[in-house]
Amino acid sequence: MLSIKKYAAIDIGSNAVRLLISNIIEREGKPVKFKKNSLVRVPIRLGADVFVNQRISKENTQRMLDTMLAFRLLMKSHKVVKYKACATSAMRESTNGKKIVEAISQQSGIKIDIIDGEEEAAIIAATDLNTYIDESKTYLYVDVGGGSTEFTVIHEGVQVTSRSFKIGTVRLLNDMVSKETWQDLEAWIKTHTSQYDMISVLGSGGNINKIFKISGKALGKPLSYFYLTSYYNTLQSYSYEERISELDLNQDRADVIIPAMRIYLSSMKWSGAKNIYVPKIGLADGIIKSIYYDTVSSNTQ
Repeated sequence: MLSIKKYAAIDIGSNAVRLLISNIIEREGKPVKFKKNSLVRVPIRLGADVFVNQRISKENTQRMLDTMLAFRLLMKSHKVVKYKACATSAMRESTNGKKIVEAISQQSGIKIDIIDGEEEAAIIAATDLNTYIDESKTYLYVDVGGGSTEFTVIHEGVQVTSRSFKIGTVRLLNDMVSKETWQDLEAWIKTHTSQYDMISVLGSGGNINKIFKISGKALGKPLSYFYLTSYYNTLQSYSYEERISELDLNQDRADVIIPAMRIYLSSMKWSGAKNIYVPKIGLADGIIKSIYYDTVSSNTQ
């Protein structure tokens, strides 16, 4: 017996807004399979408004409404049966975030949950990392966003601890991360990783996915600290315009990729990791799985 349903996740981040549509494939006697069907990304960059002016501008409010109306139509065309929309740091810190959420609900019918950093970390960590990791090893999972970065320590397949820090690419671009916040992060990473002999970093987020693609490495193979440092230095030797014209990076990637690499490299340095693995998962994947497991648990009660 084969059952295929479509679920959708909307991830409203500080840099971009994403719609992920996945096939949920259930087969009798076999584990459920989650297969990506479609991914649409719109670089609205809400964080550039919020982290500077504390509110989302009229222009970006309209872009958000237009995007959600488009997402609603795409979900209808795909025959999506369930969806969940989550907004992270920019929306939760904006003074007009709740008002915009209400307007979107009224005009598009899409209900948005504004989630806190800890919930974001929990959803990301629930993406069933066991598919991507060696359960005999220790990892520091680093999910870099525009407004915040979520960190999780995983030892022998078990999540030991996790925390969200207000260090993100859009914040760093606007020079809005204090020295104290970096020091807090350094202390947290060292405290929670120093007891392990060997540790690797698991990196997620659009920037590390792009770097991994550029590297040409086979899926499952790590990038070394040396490679990442070398590429970081290369990027810095090009101007923003040259990164677009010569390195073929999108406009909304060419600036945030440098602060993103700074976060990954710092995480590797402070944890003593020599390698970073890139499983190509993130908040949207976690949202899809949370919809499925919530549905399963409510059906069994």
